Amino acid sequence: MVINTGTTIVTFLMVFLIQQSANKDSIALHLKLNELLASYRRASNQLIGIEDATEEELRKLAAAYWKLASESGPVDPTDDVDAAAEIARRLATAQDKSAAKRTA
Repeated sequence: MVINTGTTIVTFLMVFLIQQSANKDSIALHLKLNELLASYRRASNQLIGIEDATEEELRKLAAAYWKLASESGPVDPTDDVDAAAEIARRLATAQDKSAAKRTA
């Protein structure tokens, strides 16, 4: 019984430490990506806080990017930036409406 309890406690502590390490790595990766977005002049920085979006909003955004990527024709980098900015604006508007509904 004591060995079983001890094993359970040690397992819990190891999972906690691994999760903390993964969270730290995830935050560091987001900060690096944010810095890259901020440093690239033509990049839209409106997606920097995207990790706060809901699962559904992220799926819609991913679908919009897939659609953008699958469109045929010559690729113009400014079109991608404008499309990303438009998607980010729509997402921000949806988030604002969702937040307003929750507070009302």
